[in-house]
Amino acid sequence: MERILVIDDDMELCELLKDYLRPEGFEVEAVHDGRQAVERALSEEHALTVLDVMLPGASGFEVLRRIREGGCRIPVLMLTARGDEVDRIVGLEMGADDYLPKPFNPRELVARIRAVKRRAVFTRLAGQFDSRADSGADAGRPLRIAVGDIELDAGARTARLAGKTLELTAVEFNLLEELLQNAGRLVSREGLSNRVLGHGVSPYDRSIDVHISNLRKKLGPGQGGSPRIKTVRGTGYIYALRTETSGE
Repeated sequence: MERILVIDDDMELCELLKDYLRPEGFEVEAVHDGRQAVERALSEEHALTVLDVMLPGASGFEVLRRIREGGCRIPVLMLTARGDEVDRIVGLEMGADDYLPKPFNPRELVARIRAVKRRAVFTRLAGQFDSRADSGADAGRPLRIAVGDIELDAGARTARLAGKTLELTAVEFNLLEELLQNAGRLVSREGLSNRVLGHGVSPYDRSIDVHISNLRKKLGPGQGGSPRIKTVRGTGYIYALRTETSGE
């Protein structure tokens, strides 16, 4: 049974989640204080963390910052106030993998947890397939991609820009891989969200856009100062090839 760390000061909610998630195959450890939460998250004893924004001792944002600064890459699903778009965007920008607004349907929480975990499993499997790529075995998708001055190794989960290592979150890495695999071609927002975040795009969901924005900042401009990732309004994104110099 996999262990999930729930960080929330609502003790009744934590007890309800324990009762609901156990039949789904998850053992829940609940922490109600921000300071203690950092210590438990950094223990790396859990498969995933569910983190509320509002906490005593230290906010959920502070907990997330300290977790990431401590080098812990545990998947984090943030709980935010319904309708508070700012909290959702800030959480994603700080390295959260996904978010869920309160109040929520427990079934949606389970679906989100499984989606985040699938991405983590993909990360591990990619590393296992790296040796097969070296021997020439076909894993279905190229594990090493080079587009212009960007080099990506899906097996080792590393990316380099002009020879220098890029520090990317798991979501940013998966986004970059999808875009490079389709360099020069349009990739829809819906397709990116399904493949990278594990769920579709609702009318007011900006998760994928925030992750794209973060990725753009880390990549910087392309040849001649043109954007590397072009936006096709209302449709999706294109990773521009070197010959493409126009776009948003």
